[in-house]
Amino acid sequence: MSPDRFPGWPHWLPIAAQRPRMSPDWWPWVASRDSLTARLRIASPRPFSVRLLTQGVTRPRLDEAQALGLPHRTHVWHREVLLRLGNASWVAARSVAPLEGLSGARLCTLGERSLGSWLFRQPNLERGPIEAIRAPAMTGLDAWRGDAGPWGRRSLLRVGRTRILVQEFFLAAMAADLSLPSR
Repeated sequence: MSPDRFPGWPHWLPIAAQRPRMSPDWWPWVASRDSLTARLRIASPRPFSVRLLTQGVTRPRLDEAQALGLPHRTHVWHREVLLRLGNASWVAARSVAPLEGLSGARLCTLGERSLGSWLFRQPNLERGPIEAIRAPAMTGLDAWRGDAGPWGRRSLLRVGRTRILVQEFFLAAMAADLSLPSR
């Protein structure tokens, strides 16, 4: 099913298709293929932290199931966090992974550590194409909806048999703290 048939669902586009709508200041943040956690730590002298919002087993959203190639009614592991610099939440992230292939990945033990701190230490990490979305959009992360910034991105990461759809939404506090434009 196409997301166009469900107007309330996020409509992700390849990063290149979003570039004409995106300011040059946002491009390195949205299009970078390296660790967002590492970039955030460099961008601010304030202490970096992760606030775990939720983690467990659930059903994926339709667009997530499609991105992972799963039937919609399948159960997945999911995790939602806020990436914070000092007292400000800069990024809201939602990660979703099929239950099969999770053994040995230790994702459930991350607690308030970033997923990137584990992923980008894996020598066999592969990152798929980045997709972007103009925010605010319906993303399922109600805890920060009022603080939505202009962009979100997602990509499918693989470590061996483990596949993880990582979705990151840049928040208004990040844009304000870094003096980034509204688009």
